[in-house]
Amino acid sequence: MGGRDYAAALCVVLVWGTNFVAMKLGLRELTPFQLGAGRYLFAFLPLALFVRPPRLAARWVLLYGLFQGVGQFGLLFLALRAGMSASLAPVLLQMQVFFTALFGFVLLGERVGAGLKAAMAIAALGLACFGIDVLQRNGGTQLTVAGFLLTVASAAMWAASNIVVRRAREAAPRFEVVPFMVWSSLVPIVPFVLLSLAFDPAGTRWDWRALSNTAWASLAYLGWFATILGYALWTGLLKRHPANRVAPFGLAVPPVGIAAGMLALGDVITPWQWAGIVLVVLSLALVVFKPRLRAGAPL
Repeated sequence: MGGRDYAAALCVVLVWGTNFVAMKLGLRELTPFQLGAGRYLFAFLPLALFVRPPRLAARWVLLYGLFQGVGQFGLLFLALRAGMSASLAPVLLQMQVFFTALFGFVLLGERVGAGLKAAMAIAALGLACFGIDVLQRNGGTQLTVAGFLLTVASAAMWAASNIVVRRAREAAPRFEVVPFMVWSSLVPIVPFVLLSLAFDPAGTRWDWRALSNTAWASLAYLGWFATILGYALWTGLLKRHPANRVAPFGLAVPPVGIAAGMLALGDVITPWQWAGIVLVVLSLALVVFKPRLRAGAPL
């Protein structure tokens, strides 16, 4: 990997690690459904004016937009509003690795090796630590049952979108990622608008003129940087290098997210939460590095 690729990986880690702070800031003035609609409106426009629709079946674009947009981020925004911190969210979302393996086993018949099983057991212990913290109800971040469960459900939706991408690549191996990301961003907008009209209090509905510059910056950051730039750079790395060379950089996202939440929002992490963080990151490291160690490849 050259210097440009390392810079791209660093950019992805920083953008994805800090975008949880942007979500929290946006949710100070927008409801979760409004933030979802705004995020994907920014991701769709103005790029859709310059990017042609992807060359693959529309069902993959539709399914990805529903699972990744309405499912993953709809649930995540609800979790952040219900009692999930910007520091813990990036850690718990990494459970998508194990949900992806589970869905791959059930839906695609993919094999689950002994190393992955061990990593899933370690991750389960990490979730148990978070569960203990929730039951104690004395966390410095005021982690709630609803926030915890919604974030885990969001990770499951992320995993479902990963399965959609795998099937899309099987159907059209050479499809371009940027058009796919831009046009799949159109899908969640209408569902989020309808959910907002159905469930948001009347006094919070769509007064965009009252939004502060911070809220607008949050929407732009989530739409243009976290969604389009982040996924485009990450997929570009995966196209140029083996997955086991790129995947380790993803381990840096939770630490960056933790630091960003603590520094920008004053998040406080309890001992049980630290234990859960260590166990989840350890399980991810086992998934990422074990194949390379087995092959005798340099880290």
